[in-house]
Amino acid sequence: QLQASGGGLVQPGGSLRLSCVASGLTLDYYAIAWFRQAPGKEREGVLCIDSSWSFTYLSFFVTGRFTISRDNAKNTVFLQMNSLKPEDTAVYYCATRDTGCSARISDYDYWGQGTLVTVSS
Repeated sequence: QLQASGGGLVQPGGSLRLSCVASGLTLDYYAIAWFRQAPGKEREGVLCIDSSWSFTYLSFFVTGRFTISRDNAKNTVFLQMNSLKPEDTAVYYCATRDTGCSARISDYDYWGQGTLVTVSS
């Protein structure tokens, strides 16, 4: 299981750090991605980190503002979001797959329940 947390209300230009904690599986050998779904829009990829700690931006719109990291000892992956914009408002989901990163939703085996991020003044 995956448990995403850390969402909330933040003003434009602010920062948030999301966490994705795994239970029942060891994240060391998995690629972990963050996806998001804005109201009325399709789910889209954000960032992914693989088992060798290489990361891949899945969205052009977060390049340079969002970063991804992992703490294997805590079985946790983090999404650091800086310079947040209203268009970043969405439910953010973490997901895993046992091979490399992919932008395809259907490639992921396990999903967290999502955490809501609202960027508004």
